[in-house]
Amino acid sequence: MTAVTTTTHTTTEVPAPLAPVEGTHQVRRRRRLAPGRRLPAARLVGPAAVLALWSVASAAGLLDPGAIPAPWTVLETGSRLWSAGTLPDDILTSLRRAATGFSIGLAVGILLALASGLTRTGEALIDGTVNLNRAIPTLGLIPLFILWLGIGETFKIAIIAIVVYIPIYLNTHAALSGIDSRFVELAEVQGLSKLQFIRQVVIPGALPGFFVGLRLGVTGSWLGLVVLEQINATSGLGYLMFQAQNYGQTDVILVGLVVYGVFGLVSDSAVRIVERRVLSWRRTLSS
Repeated sequence: MTAVTTTTHTTTEVPAPLAPVEGTHQVRRRRRLAPGRRLPAARLVGPAAVLALWSVASAAGLLDPGAIPAPWTVLETGSRLWSAGTLPDDILTSLRRAATGFSIGLAVGILLALASGLTRTGEALIDGTVNLNRAIPTLGLIPLFILWLGIGETFKIAIIAIVVYIPIYLNTHAALSGIDSRFVELAEVQGLSKLQFIRQVVIPGALPGFFVGLRLGVTGSWLGLVVLEQINATSGLGYLMFQAQNYGQTDVILVGLVVYGVFGLVSDSAVRIVERRVLSWRRTLSS
């Protein structure tokens, strides 16, 4: 009797590699091309580096203290002016002038942009006039405004308002003109009223350009202020710097410049924060 031996072979199935999910490659490529994550307090890195170089150069004796005082000398001068009450009064005066002129320029820029961007009649009457005003150096209008408005506060606020309204108008008007005509056709098909069209299509479409103009307007208000406060002024940061120039006080001049720079950086950062919150629905490289 013959014994038959049966051998059983066990086959183990190896799972096939998973197919790449559609779109994964594109997402990874996009992530490699994007700038990357936002660094915390990234905007302070540049000023901090400049301050560090300034401090090192001053400590090494590479800078003339009479021309460019050391940072600690400027800080000591600022503390002395603050304790004497001079610096706080000048800062409040400058803030009041800048805020008043900026508010007027902001309102005028928005109203003119809406009137020019939403109607052909408004565009014909306003756009060319504003661009003519833009071609004329604003600071060159100072002598004429002094003759019209006097040498007091009114002409200073008027010049600041002009410096502010021009970039706000230009960028807002460009954003309004750049709204896709298909959105207009869609709004007409949906039967939106004029007010609904402005609220649901025009305003969201114009906000990115408006914020660009707003940042330029905020910066322009400080740039105009530093010049205007040196013309027949009795207070303000510009007046403080002008008086320091007469007496050769470089440290006081640098105190004024540092305060202007801090105000400009803080106001621009505030506009950026508001812009990021209002336009949180946008997906951009910066976000």
